[in-house]
Amino acid sequence: MGAEILAGHEQAGRAHGHDRARRADREHRTDRERTAARLLRSTAARSYDPDLDIDWSAPLAESKGFIPEHRCSLYGTALWEQLSPQQRLELRKHEAASLLGTGIWFESLLMRMLAKLACHGDPASRHVQYILAEIAEECRHSIMFARVIERIGTPVYGPPWHARAMGDLLFALARGPALWGAILIGEEITDRFQREMVNDETIQPLARMVNRIHIMEEARHIGFAREELTRRAAKLSRAELPFHVPRVLLELLAHDQHPDLLGGKPERKRAGKMLDQHAGMNREVIDSLLGLFDQRVAHQFFVQIFNLLTDDHG
Repeated sequence: MGAEILAGHEQAGRAHGHDRARRADREHRTDRERTAARLLRSTAARSYDPDLDIDWSAPLAESKGFIPEHRCSLYGTALWEQLSPQQRLELRKHEAASLLGTGIWFESLLMRMLAKLACHGDPASRHVQYILAEIAEECRHSIMFARVIERIGTPVYGPPWHARAMGDLLFALARGPALWGAILIGEEITDRFQREMVNDETIQPLARMVNRIHIMEEARHIGFAREELTRRAAKLSRAELPFHVPRVLLELLAHDQHPDLLGGKPERKRAGKMLDQHAGMNREVIDSLLGLFDQRVAHQFFVQIFNLLTDDHG
C-alpha cells in the first residue's frame, strides 16, 4: 500500500511539472506573439526604400570621408602621418567599401538563418510574419550597401574565406540562444559604429543617410533578437550555457578585414592601437550580451576565446 501511495505521489508530481511546463510554454508563446505584433506595426509605420529615400544622383562632398579618421586601420601610426589628405580620404573610402561588403555578407547570412526559422515555423503566427518582414528589410539593406559601393566606385571587398567558412558553419550548427547571440554580436557592433557616424559632419552625407536608415530599422531587429535570446537563455540549464555562448563570428569581428591598400603585414602590424580600439568596442557589446546568459558560467569561457582570437593584435 505504501509503495502504491508513493508511486501515486510521484505520478502526481510529474503531472504537476508537465502542467507547469505547458503553462510556461503558453506564456512564452503569448509574449512572443505580442512582441512580434508590435514590431510588425512599427515596420508598417516606419520603413524605408533606399531606391526612393536616397538621392543617389547627388554629388559626393569634397574633403569628407566615409568613415571617421580614428576608425581607419592606420590612424595613429607613422604610416598614417606620411599620407596626404587625399590619400587618407581614399583609404577611408576603400575601408568603408570593405565594411559594406562584409555587411552584405553578414546580412545574407542573417537572412539564411531567419529563413530557416520561418520554414520550420507557423506562417499564420505573428512571430514568423515578423521574421519574414525582417528578411525583407535586410534584403533592402543589402541592396542599399551595394548601391553605395557602386556609387563610390571601389572594388567589391568582403570577408576572407575562413570567415565565410565559419559563417556556413554557423548556419549549419547554430540553434536557439547561440543563434540569436551570434546575430546580436554582429548587429550590435555595427549599430554602435554607425551611431558614431550619423551626426558627424566630417562624414559624407550619403554615408550618414545610409547609417540613419540602417540604425532606425535595425533597432527593431536588435530588440527582437534580444527578446528571443532572453527567452531562450532562460530555459537553459547551467550545463548547457557554455555551449550556447555565441563565438562563431568572433574570428570575423576580432580581426581587421580591411584591404591591404598601403602595404603588407609589417605596415599592418603598426596599426595595433587602432585594432585595440575595435576590440574594446567589441568587448563592450559582448559584455552587454553576456548579461542575458549566466555570467558566472559563461563569462570566463567567452573571454578566454575572445582573448585567444585577439592575441595577434596585442
